[in-house]
Amino acid sequence: MSEKKKQHGAGQLLPLFVSFLKIGAFTFGGGYAMIPLIQKEAADRHKWMTDEEIMEIVAIAESTPGPIAVNAATFTGYHAAGVPGAVLATIGVVMPAFLVIAAVSSALTLVSGNQWVKWAFSGVRAGVLALIVKSLSGMYRQCPKNALSYVIAAGVFIAAGFFNASVLLLIVLCALLGLFFSLRKRGERR
Repeated sequence: MSEKKKQHGAGQLLPLFVSFLKIGAFTFGGGYAMIPLIQKEAADRHKWMTDEEIMEIVAIAESTPGPIAVNAATFTGYHAAGVPGAVLATIGVVMPAFLVIAAVSSALTLVSGNQWVKWAFSGVRAGVLALIVKSLSGMYRQCPKNALSYVIAAGVFIAAGFFNASVLLLIVLCALLGLFFSLRKRGERR
C-alpha cells in the first residue's frame, strides 16, 4: 500500500465504520438494496472511490463467495483504508443485522401470524424493489451503450434467470467477451 493511501486511510477508519454501520442498520432486503447507499456514502459523500469503481466492486463482490453486502463493504473498506478499513467496514455492515436478529428472533415467533406484521413487511419489500431498480438505473448509466453490451446483458439475464447458470461463470464469461471484443476493436483501429 502506498504511503499516500496509508495517510489517507488512517483518518478514514471511523467514517468507514460509521458509514457501513448506518448502511447495515437502515437497509432491508439484502446486499443489492445496499448498493445505492454504498454508492452514496463511498462515492458521493466521502469520495473514497468513483461510481465506476463502485460498479467494479459490485461485480467483484458478486463473483466472490459470501454475501454481496459483506464483500462490497470489505472491498470498499480495503480500497479506502487498507486491511484495517476492510475489517471495520465489514464489522460495521454486519453488526446491526447481528444485533437485530439476536434481539428480534424470539419476539418475531410471537407475532409472525399477525396480519399487521405481514402488511408491514409487504411494504418493506416494495421499498426494497424500488431501491434495487434505482441501483440498476445508476449502473445502466455507467455501462457502455452499444449493441454488444445489450446482447451480453440480455444473454446473462436469460442464462441466470431461466437456466440458473452459475453467476461466477457468467461474470468470467462477460469479462472474457469484453476483453476479446475490446482487443478486436483495438486491432481494427490499427
